[in-house]
Amino acid sequence: MPDQMPALQPHPEVLEFLATRRSRPAKTLVTPVPDRAVVEQLLTIAARTPDHGKLEPWRFCVLEREACVRLGALTRRIGVAKGMDTDKLDKASAQFANAHLCVAVVASPKPSEKIPEIEQTLSAGAVCQQLLTAGLAAGWGASWLTNWMATDRDFLSEGLGLAAHEWVAGYVYLGSEGARPPERPRPDLAAITTWLSE
Repeated sequence: MPDQMPALQPHPEVLEFLATRRSRPAKTLVTPVPDRAVVEQLLTIAARTPDHGKLEPWRFCVLEREACVRLGALTRRIGVAKGMDTDKLDKASAQFANAHLCVAVVASPKPSEKIPEIEQTLSAGAVCQQLLTAGLAAGWGASWLTNWMATDRDFLSEGLGLAAHEWVAGYVYLGSEGARPPERPRPDLAAITTWLSE
């Protein structure tokens, strides 16, 4: 790694990509999926994210096909035990059962007198966005989902072996584009922006 970063310069092609970026719904992703070398490259990019205090308050759990199938069954079992709505449970279970590759971005806040937990949470969210964007930029379909399986303690403990203070900031699904989604409505910039000049 160089001692000094290269000078900033415009990258219009990157801006164009970001301006037209569109997630691919997880349910439309098909095989093939990125291999381990590609996933490691994407994770390296994802980890290059704002992290005040360099705490690394997040980590990755890569879920390959068999792990996804197992988590789909676990989702159903826990959901049934908790009396969840059947239609919602079918959809939640399919989120894993139909997947071939998923990265769980685990929020793992660190004790710190200087960096509040909310900043660490935001950093974990930034990792999700960075991974999503990197996957799309590499030509893979990618989708960032959560659902109740991101915070349910029974699921996190049994399914992913997470510690009591950990939870999932996002399940980022990766695969080949199975269908091109339509554009979706975007925010009205004027309605969400305030300019303060003094």
